[in-house]
Amino acid sequence: MDEKTLTISVEPLEDVKRRMLASLRGAADATARHTFASAELMSRTLTPARWNILEAMTGAGEIGIRELARRLGRDVKAVHTDMAALVTAGLVERTAAGKYLFPYDRVRVHFEFGAPAMAA
Repeated sequence: MDEKTLTISVEPLEDVKRRMLASLRGAADATARHTFASAELMSRTLTPARWNILEAMTGAGEIGIRELARRLGRDVKAVHTDMAALVTAGLVERTAAGKYLFPYDRVRVHFEFGAPAMAA
Protein backbone atom coordinates (compact mmCIF):
# COMPACT_ATOMS: atom_id res chain seq x y z
CA MET A 1 0.00 0.00 0.00
CA ASP A 2 1.35 3.42 -0.97
CA GLU A 3 1.66 5.92 1.81
CA LYS A 4 -0.13 9.19 1.10
CA THR A 5 1.80 12.24 2.26
CA LEU A 6 0.60 15.83 2.45
CA THR A 7 3.13 18.65 2.41
CA ILE A 8 1.92 21.81 4.10
CA SER A 9 4.00 24.83 3.18
CA VAL A 10 4.27 28.58 3.21
CA GLU A 11 5.20 29.88 -0.23
CA PRO A 12 4.79 33.07 -2.19
CA LEU A 13 2.13 32.98 -4.89
CA GLU A 14 4.80 33.27 -7.59
CA ASP A 15 6.44 30.02 -6.43
CA VAL A 16 3.09 28.23 -6.47
CA LYS A 17 2.39 29.50 -10.00
CA ARG A 18 5.85 28.40 -11.17
CA ARG A 19 5.32 24.89 -9.77
CA MET A 20 1.87 24.66 -11.38
CA LEU A 21 3.24 25.71 -14.78
CA ALA A 22 6.04 23.13 -14.49
CA SER A 23 3.42 20.50 -13.69
CA LEU A 24 1.40 21.47 -16.77
CA ARG A 25 4.56 21.06 -18.87
CA GLY A 26 4.95 17.49 -17.64
CA ALA A 27 7.33 17.98 -14.72
CA ALA A 28 4.89 16.13 -12.48
CA ASP A 29 5.26 16.31 -8.74
CA ALA A 30 2.98 13.67 -7.23
CA THR A 31 3.17 15.16 -3.75
CA ALA A 32 -0.15 16.42 -2.39
CA ARG A 33 0.29 19.98 -1.20
CA HIS A 34 -1.56 22.58 0.80
CA THR A 35 0.09 25.99 0.54
CA PHE A 36 -0.43 29.07 2.68
CA ALA A 37 0.53 32.53 1.43
CA SER A 38 2.09 33.50 4.76
CA ALA A 39 3.22 32.07 8.07
CA GLU A 40 0.63 34.29 9.75
CA LEU A 41 -2.20 32.75 7.72
CA MET A 42 -0.92 29.26 8.45
CA SER A 43 -0.74 29.94 12.20
CA ARG A 44 -4.25 31.47 12.24
CA THR A 45 -5.66 28.47 10.39
CA LEU A 46 -3.65 25.72 12.05
CA THR A 47 -4.02 26.50 15.73
CA PRO A 48 -2.56 24.01 18.23
CA ALA A 49 -6.01 22.43 18.69
CA ARG A 50 -6.40 22.00 14.91
CA TRP A 51 -2.92 20.48 14.61
CA ASN A 52 -4.06 17.97 17.25
CA ILE A 53 -7.12 17.17 15.14
CA LEU A 54 -5.02 16.59 12.03
CA GLU A 55 -2.64 14.39 13.99
CA ALA A 56 -5.53 12.32 15.36
CA MET A 57 -7.06 12.00 11.88
CA THR A 58 -3.84 11.07 10.09
CA GLY A 59 -4.28 7.53 8.80
CA ALA A 60 -7.58 7.11 10.69
CA GLY A 61 -9.98 7.02 7.74
CA GLU A 62 -13.49 8.49 8.06
CA ILE A 63 -14.37 9.63 11.54
CA GLY A 64 -17.35 11.34 13.18
CA ILE A 65 -17.19 14.44 15.34
CA ARG A 66 -18.22 12.66 18.55
CA GLU A 67 -15.58 9.95 18.12
CA LEU A 68 -12.91 12.53 17.32
CA ALA A 69 -13.89 14.63 20.36
CA ARG A 70 -13.70 11.50 22.53
CA ARG A 71 -10.23 10.63 21.21
CA LEU A 72 -9.01 14.17 21.82
CA GLY A 73 -10.70 14.59 25.21
CA ARG A 74 -12.41 17.76 23.96
CA ASP A 75 -15.91 19.20 23.85
CA VAL A 76 -17.92 18.13 20.78
CA LYS A 77 -18.96 21.72 19.96
CA ALA A 78 -15.36 22.97 20.08
CA VAL A 79 -14.19 20.13 17.83
CA HIS A 80 -17.07 20.87 15.44
CA THR A 81 -15.99 24.54 15.23
CA ASP A 82 -12.39 23.54 14.50
CA MET A 83 -13.50 20.96 11.92
CA ALA A 84 -15.56 23.60 10.11
CA ALA A 85 -12.42 25.76 9.85
CA LEU A 86 -10.35 22.83 8.55
CA VAL A 87 -13.02 21.97 5.96
CA THR A 88 -13.23 25.62 4.87
CA ALA A 89 -9.42 25.71 4.52
CA GLY A 90 -9.59 22.61 2.32
CA LEU A 91 -7.54 20.39 4.62
CA VAL A 92 -10.34 18.03 5.70
CA GLU A 93 -13.13 16.58 3.56
CA ARG A 94 -16.75 16.03 4.58
CA THR A 95 -17.91 12.63 3.35
CA ALA A 96 -21.31 11.65 1.95
CA ALA A 97 -21.91 9.75 5.21
CA GLY A 98 -21.54 13.00 7.19
CA LYS A 99 -18.18 12.04 8.65
CA TYR A 100 -14.82 13.69 8.11
CA LEU A 101 -11.75 12.49 6.25
CA PHE A 102 -8.12 13.57 6.26
CA PRO A 103 -6.89 11.16 3.56
CA TYR A 104 -3.19 11.17 4.45
CA ASP A 105 -0.86 8.84 6.32
CA ARG A 106 1.88 11.43 6.84
CA VAL A 107 2.21 15.20 7.00
CA ARG A 108 5.30 17.23 6.24
CA VAL A 109 5.50 20.92 7.03
CA HIS A 110 7.87 23.15 5.09
CA PHE A 111 8.57 26.85 5.31
CA GLU A 112 11.64 29.01 5.28
CA PHE A 113 12.53 32.55 6.18
CA GLY A 114 15.70 34.54 6.06
CA ALA A 115 17.12 38.02 6.24
CA PRO A 116 15.30 40.48 3.98
CA ALA A 117 17.10 41.46 0.79
CA MET A 118 18.98 44.72 1.17
CA ALA A 119 18.05 47.51 -1.21
CA ALA A 120 20.94 48.48 -3.45
